[in-house]
Amino acid sequence: MPCDYALLVDETFNIAEFQASKDKSSSNVTIERVVEEKMCPDDPNSKVDGCGDNTTCYYSKNGQGYRCKCKPAFQGNPYLGCVDIDECLDKEKYHCEGTCKNTIGSYTCDCPIGIYWSSYILCDFGNFNFHWMYRTKKQKNFLKNGGEILKHQSVRIFSAAELVKATKNYDESHFLGEGGFGSVYKGVLPENTQIAVKKPKESDKIRINQEFQKEMGIVSRINHKNVVKILGLRLQTKVPLLVNEFVSNGTLSHHIHDKSSQVLRTWKMYLRIAAEIASALDYFHSLASPPIIHGDVKSSNILLDDKYTAKVADFGASVLISPDQAAMATKIQGTFGYLDPEYLMTGNLTEKSDVYSFGVVLVELLTGVKPSSRMTLGSNEKKNIVQNIVQYFHSSIENNSLRQILSFWVADESEMEEVEIVAELASECLRSSGSKRPTMKQVSEELDRLKRLHENLWAHENSKETEHLLGESSTHATAVIAQPNTQTFESFDIENYGYSM
Repeated sequence: MPCDYALLVDETFNIAEFQASKDKSSSNVTIERVVEEKMCPDDPNSKVDGCGDNTTCYYSKNGQGYRCKCKPAFQGNPYLGCVDIDECLDKEKYHCEGTCKNTIGSYTCDCPIGIYWSSYILCDFGNFNFHWMYRTKKQKNFLKNGGEILKHQSVRIFSAAELVKATKNYDESHFLGEGGFGSVYKGVLPENTQIAVKKPKESDKIRINQEFQKEMGIVSRINHKNVVKILGLRLQTKVPLLVNEFVSNGTLSHHIHDKSSQVLRTWKMYLRIAAEIASALDYFHSLASPPIIHGDVKSSNILLDDKYTAKVADFGASVLISPDQAAMATKIQGTFGYLDPEYLMTGNLTEKSDVYSFGVVLVELLTGVKPSSRMTLGSNEKKNIVQNIVQYFHSSIENNSLRQILSFWVADESEMEEVEIVAELASECLRSSGSKRPTMKQVSEELDRLKRLHENLWAHENSKETEHLLGESSTHATAVIAQPNTQTFESFDIENYGYSM
């Protein structure tokens, strides 16, 4: 009987580094506190339930609910209340050669208007010297982050002023969310293009090398309708700011787990979204040059646009596979619950790791269950505790109870047959051995075939219903002519249903 074990670790846990470490007795752990079943208020100045004073909130990347954080220029425990930062006490971070005066949420810096010109000149020269050093530092960051390489490629290099103007100086009203990388802000460029700016945390001292620069040059050239497009970068900072296209209808995770969402109501919509995600991953593996392993496929990294078209996002864990390399990398990244168990055991990331993660997303779509959930199967007398969504799914298939775990209503038996095919495909993606899993090309082709089959059957049924109704109308032609036709036929096209986060 195999030995099972579990570890509670921080989301940045790297198994390869852990295996190489001499001290295997402990690891960093982060416990996330989330206010569940709540939505952040639309007004950024309003009081947030569960949070203290001078705070705002952002949605948890691990599922439904939000977390609290201090507003800019405030610090402390956001759940108890944040206090104003006195910027005048930290002259290195908040430079001022004149008279510094702290204000609530900000500070002012004035050069003294005194009797002695020398004081004024000294103050003015000090500020000039600071700005000269600042410009020199920005140029160094530009070069360090690959400006000379990237500016010759199809990557737009944004200035600080452009992004400050687009986001209204990263105003709280433009705040979209936060993850391990930092914060995301919505912006609007002068040509009315909506953007999403990923602003890294100040504490993240990541060294961006030439390999990253080349990767960004390649990823920025990806042009696929189901991939969030990278519009450009800001390089004059310690770490680059990513500028992506803005995708209006939030994450797939939100629409799966938020009971108030009306987007995922039909099997047609489920099937289309699954096929679109698979198409994007197939593009990464088969058509991108060199091939790309996403490395962090999950429902919160899949966005829906204004027509609810799926777009794969967040290439933070992506790996490019060069022609002279094996299709693997040795840095553990990704999100627990979606991670390939073979990857966790060996530290080797392959294209089949994306296949496994996509299988988890399929199961999440079918069941509406979070990958981090623990499910219980069995009778009251003899309960079988299933540790995760994959075991729960496999157990349901083995017990012929797939219909009971579906999160949506199946219209008829023909739809149920399609659901069973997708469930079997998900099961194949979730095989323990990567070599036994299908490729994303095979998965994409099968889902596309099912989608076209469903659309043809739907069109055929509609045609038959129309013929039937027309036949009834001709039988009662006299009645129709004598009286106005008061019968109306309403159709609900879920793709045009307006919803925004």
